[in-house]
Amino acid sequence: MPTLCRSLLLVLLCLGNFAAHAQNSSPLPAPAASAATPAQALDQLGGRLDSVKAALKDKQATVPLADLRNTALGVQDQARQLAGSLTPQMAALQAQLAVLGPPPAKGAPPEAAEVASQRRQLDKAQANLDAQIKQAQLLNQNALQLAAQLTGLRNDEFQARLASRTATPFSAAFWADPARTFPDDLARLKRLGARAAAAGSEAWQSPNRRPLLLCLIGAALLLGVGRWLLERLLLQLATRRVPDGHLRRSAMATAVALTAVFTTGLAAQLVYLGLNWNDILDTDLDTLASSAVRLVCFAAFVTGLGRALLSVRRPSWRLPPLSDLAAQRLRRIPWLLGAAALLFGLIERISRTIGSSLPATVATRGLMALVVSGLIGVAWLRLRGARRQRAADGEVEHRPLWVGLLGAAAVLGVLASWLGVALGYIALAFFVAVQMLWIGVIVASAYLLFHLLNDLIHTLLSSHGRGGRRLQATFQLAPHTLDQAATLFAGLTRILLTLLALATVLTPFGAGPGDLLASASRTFSSLKLGDLPIDPGSIFTAAAVMVIGILLLRMLKRWLREQLLPKSTMEAGMQDSIVTLLGYLGGLLVLVLTLAALHVNLTSITWIVSALSVGIGFGLQAIVQNFISGLILLVERPVKVGDWVSLGTVEGDIRRINVRATEIQLWDRSTVIVPNSQLITENVRNVTQANALGRVQVKLPMPLDTDAGKVHTLVLDVLNAHPGTLAAPAPYVQLANLDDGAMTFNCVAYVNSPRDASGVKSDLLFEILERLRAARLPLIRAQLVRTLPPLAEHDERTG
Repeated sequence: MPTLCRSLLLVLLCLGNFAAHAQNSSPLPAPAASAATPAQALDQLGGRLDSVKAALKDKQATVPLADLRNTALGVQDQARQLAGSLTPQMAALQAQLAVLGPPPAKGAPPEAAEVASQRRQLDKAQANLDAQIKQAQLLNQNALQLAAQLTGLRNDEFQARLASRTATPFSAAFWADPARTFPDDLARLKRLGARAAAAGSEAWQSPNRRPLLLCLIGAALLLGVGRWLLERLLLQLATRRVPDGHLRRSAMATAVALTAVFTTGLAAQLVYLGLNWNDILDTDLDTLASSAVRLVCFAAFVTGLGRALLSVRRPSWRLPPLSDLAAQRLRRIPWLLGAAALLFGLIERISRTIGSSLPATVATRGLMALVVSGLIGVAWLRLRGARRQRAADGEVEHRPLWVGLLGAAAVLGVLASWLGVALGYIALAFFVAVQMLWIGVIVASAYLLFHLLNDLIHTLLSSHGRGGRRLQATFQLAPHTLDQAATLFAGLTRILLTLLALATVLTPFGAGPGDLLASASRTFSSLKLGDLPIDPGSIFTAAAVMVIGILLLRMLKRWLREQLLPKSTMEAGMQDSIVTLLGYLGGLLVLVLTLAALHVNLTSITWIVSALSVGIGFGLQAIVQNFISGLILLVERPVKVGDWVSLGTVEGDIRRINVRATEIQLWDRSTVIVPNSQLITENVRNVTQANALGRVQVKLPMPLDTDAGKVHTLVLDVLNAHPGTLAAPAPYVQLANLDDGAMTFNCVAYVNSPRDASGVKSDLLFEILERLRAARLPLIRAQLVRTLPPLAEHDERTG
């Protein structure tokens, strides 16, 4: 996995370099590293904004509108931050003035000179600071308006470029201009070739030959065996380290795509370093070579991505639901698209370097539009043919809706590109073709990342996996909670990746990821729910505070329950009550911190409090009453967890005291949920509150001719011999009654708890009956045992 992470970082860097096209350096002044004072910072920001306005008015300026817009947005962001940093200083000055109080009224005794001097200084500082804040806010608004104006100009320029029309390629006029300018373009190309040959010859000379050879050998090794070895290594790591399942498949597909970029891009970079070891290349050749390296990385990514998704050699590792026939028919398309992107990208960079004529550029772009859109059309036709063949064989293929829409968009794009070239709208056709290639790469990359992150999340949070079991043991999470969290995180990841892919697709239209984020931030910053602002940053912060707070509270409760409190002298019921009460207080604290992260104040939740008051007055009285009763039970502890209580017809052990109700377990292991208010307002008999002893009472009716002394000795020995009876109070046997030719013995013994009385009594009865039969001392009837009622006999406290 570390190798995979490093490879992913490298490909992101390569793609970032490719996306950042070579641009002319902006003549606008760079922002100062650090401003000495807010006034100097405001002057610098104002100067940068004036330079943008001047460049916008200059018709001969060569600064791209995108650079001017980025500068304006930078000024806007810095001005906003400066105004935000000055606001606390203004609040501090106002607090100091409030401490001094208002100035003395007319006719009142004058204040001390020191106080008056300090007041004048604070008033002056407040006035200066207020002016600076207003100036920063004005710069913020002006920069924002200027950025909006530049965006409109960029859109107009973009639309005008797409709407431009040339002669159709079917006419002689279209080819006449390239033929006329061809000699000049060829001469420029020869001069560039001569400069490149001279640079290559110089690179082959003595001081540079060895580095060049080493770099070329390294590039050859990377392209020859480097990729194969790296893929084999990643395959072994995935087989040994990654759990068997979907994650192994998606991780290996990602590794294949990244390996292609890593090896090919590194080989291209080595060739570039070898040729330019001692800065041999001039500025134009160096820029061209750097662009070529980025193009090679992009082409390698296209081919590697197609190879990873099609997975022709390992069909079981294939992520998309494609048949083997479709994968075989599409296997060459990614290679051809990557080669076309590399070839035409190099031609485009060379044309910019030599300053080729406009007719040559138009013809080259028209050819690229035809080739790229043609390859996409061929891919669609082959995929459709494979699908029809499967349908003829009786295999029904179900496609998601987005796949069908993407295919329809591809068909429309191919038709629009070819018709644009045929009708002379070369710029439009070129743009459509490039956008189809770009969107295809983005969709394929997003699809691969969807599967990788989804499989990674479900593997880490699976309740049956090793990571899931650790989370359950550490934070005491239920299995269904982990499964729900995995589904939730996977859904959020899909949404974020979709938004990121959409922002990347819209980049050529002048709306990059930064623009979309800024627009979303401005949109959400203006949304309010009453007086409560809706800020995505605050929402994410509040969610993080809630999750972290709940996890920390769970860890603290577990530490108290399992480590600290068991080592104290508290009884188990008291320990559970303390942990439960701490859970309530901690949950309330987490809620308060979450509301604070959302910047909620009392005025923002006044309507919520009012609604709750009305609800409490009508429908929530019982809930609030039970909640308060639960707190009273936890604090005063008239009953606690583990007590044996009797409440009307309900009798059993208290197992849990919740916020609203208490759980009582009956003798048959069933549970009764009793509202907490009943334990406060009704009569409750707590059998075990004062550590009451259980009493076992057995009455033996025997004939009058029975030897009473022998019975007394025999039964008393049985009572004393049982391990469950107590020595103090000692068991005793009494002759309770003589009636109707019978005498009744009252046999009593005490046990540690009323819960033990029934079991001990059963043991005593078995033993007494066996001893009586062995001694030939019969009862009046076969078995006559009268016991006290449960609460009167087994639960009676010692006197």
